[in-house]
Amino acid sequence: MGIFWDLLQQNELEKQQKQADSVEERVAILEEELSKTKSLLRKTLEALENHLGKDIDGDGLTGAS
Repeated sequence: MGIFWDLLQQNELEKQQKQADSVEERVAILEEELSKTKSLLRKTLEALENHLGKDIDGDGLTGAS
């Protein structure tokens, strides 16, 4: 009975490791997408500030990052 219990535990550990790897991959993808989104938002804000000639984000600059 002990060997079956060990096999079940090993199987469960392997499933959990696959899930963890999957979560880590998804987090890495989400972090990359977030970085791209932030970059696009910054470029959009700079273009809008240049177009309007106003400081929208309150950094004291118009169109500069």
